[in-house]
Amino acid sequence: MQQQTIALTKATLFKYTLFSIIFAVITLVTIILPAEYNIDPTGVGHALGLTVFNSVEAKKAPITSSQKKAEKNKGVAETIDIMVPAHSGVEYKFTMLQHKKLSYLWLTNGTALYFDLHGEPEGDTTGYFESYAIATVNRMEGSFTTPFPGVHGWYWKNTSDTPVTVQLTVKGDYATHGLK
Repeated sequence: MQQQTIALTKATLFKYTLFSIIFAVITLVTIILPAEYNIDPTGVGHALGLTVFNSVEAKKAPITSSQKKAEKNKGVAETIDIMVPAHSGVEYKFTMLQHKKLSYLWLTNGTALYFDLHGEPEGDTTGYFESYAIATVNRMEGSFTTPFPGVHGWYWKNTSDTPVTVQLTVKGDYATHGLK
């Protein structure tokens, strides 16, 4: 067996060294700085998704427009009047993220209403909902923490011969609300 010897000239050695330095600088600027220090002068690190590794915001869940709206409502009490027609029912829902809390007090003029406090998962098309409380009363006070993102709120049914106004006071982390 014959051993092969490769002779490196100074020019070849210089060419490989220069190539290695250029490759190291490109790697530093496009991969290491964005991933380790969140410095991305070329934008390639962001395009490759590397800037999230050292981003303070990446350690939290990404903030959506719904979350920004929810932050505006956090800690602010709001009172809403909802008319439930005679022999009819209405739903009033709050759009909320997962693990957010809503405190509430609702009452009527004394007429008891059947209600179902429940939530529907975001994006669900099967009709699934989860009930948190069901009763027939004229007043209810409490709070709930959402087990999933979606819409959460009340269905009230009025079996009387006259319309009933529900006065709902809420305080919590929600993005939007209204009749559904």
